[in-house]
Amino acid sequence: MARTIAYFFSFASPWSFLGHAPFMAVAARHDAQVDYVPVNLGPVFAETGGLPLAKRAPARQRYRMVELQRWRVKRGVDFHIQPAFWPFDPTTADRAVIAALKHGGVEALLPRLYAAVWQRQENLGDAAELARIINEVGLPGAKIVEAAQGAETAAIYDANRTRALEAGMFGAPSYVLDGEVFWGQDRIDLLDDALASGRAPFTA
Repeated sequence: MARTIAYFFSFASPWSFLGHAPFMAVAARHDAQVDYVPVNLGPVFAETGGLPLAKRAPARQRYRMVELQRWRVKRGVDFHIQPAFWPFDPTTADRAVIAALKHGGVEALLPRLYAAVWQRQENLGDAAELARIINEVGLPGAKIVEAAQGAETAAIYDANRTRALEAGMFGAPSYVLDGEVFWGQDRIDLLDDALASGRAPFTA
């Protein structure tokens, strides 16, 4: 039976962007199902003791910039550390994934939306731009954006926050396998090991 990994992410997170391709490769290699769970990071930070970037100590902010440069080299992925349209409100883009799940094609949509922010300097905070990008991967952009802004999708997005907190998730990306949280794109190798071994989840 295929195992399922809950994938908590947001397009506002550079670490979610960096981890996406290697995570998907690991999931595919182990024939694992991916449960896509876009989540609003602001409330998650507030409820788990985290701080938004602007409120972090200067030393932590500087270290983040160094780490992004290190991982840009390590992953071999060129991207803008300070994109033109960032920070931005990722709500509609995150919710668009929820809406797109009904149409299929999410596997192609996610890398394109990540690239929009971190590589192509496109504004995912603009609904028209978002719809245009979604069209590029063969999905109905206007229809998906409209659904993303609707009450049904908003309720699911809010429920994702509750689900994240109940899972023990406190930052993005997080990958949850059998209740065990792997936080950060630098934990993908450990997730790979857990899938390969078939071990029982570690608990605290």
